[in-house]
Amino acid sequence: MDAYISVPVAPPPKAAQRTERIKLYGPDAFAGMRLAGGLTAECLDEIAALIKPGLALAEIDAFVRDFANTHNATPATLGYKGYQYACCTSVNHVVCHGFPTEKRLHDGDIVNVDVTLIHSGWHGDSSRMYAVGRPKRAAERLVQIAHDAMMCGINAVRPGAKLGDIGHAIQSYAESQRCSIVRDFCGHGIGQVFHDSPDILNFGRPDTGVELREGMIFTVEPMVNLGRGKVKILADGWTVVTRDKKLSAQFEHSIGVTAQGCEIFTQSPAGLDMPGF
Repeated sequence: MDAYISVPVAPPPKAAQRTERIKLYGPDAFAGMRLAGGLTAECLDEIAALIKPGLALAEIDAFVRDFANTHNATPATLGYKGYQYACCTSVNHVVCHGFPTEKRLHDGDIVNVDVTLIHSGWHGDSSRMYAVGRPKRAAERLVQIAHDAMMCGINAVRPGAKLGDIGHAIQSYAESQRCSIVRDFCGHGIGQVFHDSPDILNFGRPDTGVELREGMIFTVEPMVNLGRGKVKILADGWTVVTRDKKLSAQFEHSIGVTAQGCEIFTQSPAGLDMPGF
């Protein structure tokens, strides 16, 4: 059976579901992802102005809920497999899926905010790192490496390349900077399904895996640790932390494969998705 399935006209959102066959989308889907991704980028842009010492993580969650409500969108994480928040907030050694609780940010923290907004049935999925006050140089460096690792993966995307090329580009760069890749989590297909095929690993060998084709839509989202790549899930069943309690950083974009390379749907028009301290 062919590993791909063409989706020239998007089905109704209620009919969308994960399949093992990779969906190849047409211009209408790219337009939908452009709108959803742009909305998520706008939300993350506005969060940048909120980040400061003393801010409760719950205030970020409240902002995302309000932003979604006023822009005719829905937070994809709200109620997803029992998750009760509109975003994920992962501070310092929390790798991903951190709860936005009443915990407050402190000067020197780094925090990842992960937002997925559903607009007209399409998912715009993106995350960024934010600096709280003045982080130490090691934290600044890690955040830059995580961003650059993501871009290495994105720059490897083009028709005819392989999934292994993306993972190899990410892994090679991160390890050349004496950092580690978290192998327990990965990017994923996206569109009218939150987590779809294929899985986008953040490590791999070049020229291996499924061939990339025009029309594929997925996320690239490496998690990079300052220490070792080993992680564990806390008792809440969601929060992932580094086992050695060293810092972790992550960036994420939703992208679509084009004839020339790829389009980033969640890029900030103001350039606020770049590391900045």
